[in-house]
Amino acid sequence: MPSDTSAAVTKEQYEVLAAFRRELRAFLRFSEQAAAQVGLTPQQHQLLLAIKGYPGREWATISELSQALALRHHSVVGIVDRSCRAGIVERRAHADDHRYIEVALTADGEARLEALTRSHVDELRRLWPTLAALQRLH
Repeated sequence: MPSDTSAAVTKEQYEVLAAFRRELRAFLRFSEQAAAQVGLTPQQHQLLLAIKGYPGREWATISELSQALALRHHSVVGIVDRSCRAGIVERRAHADDHRYIEVALTADGEARLEALTRSHVDELRRLWPTLAALQRLH
């Protein structure tokens, strides 16, 4: 989005940004509570979504998850370890290159993520008017 730094910020821009920030924080609270209702931490929810949403396949490596989650390698290893113990993801050897470990969702992880995704899509539909208002900033 190109920005004209010499133009004054308008009252409408302040209002749109304030509404967006308020709704963003509300969405994050909603997401944390929804994850807790299905027995997940917010980080575990993000992990499941990063794996399921990885382009072109149903698994990801620790390095790929580190990038997707914007976390350090050792932090992702800890989340994956806890998630394996919780039975929501599994590690398996890469079919072609055994130096790599694939992290994939278990059936339980799939079911929890699907429930969360349905509720998140509904919440995003509720937020759509605020999100659409961001186009006025362009």
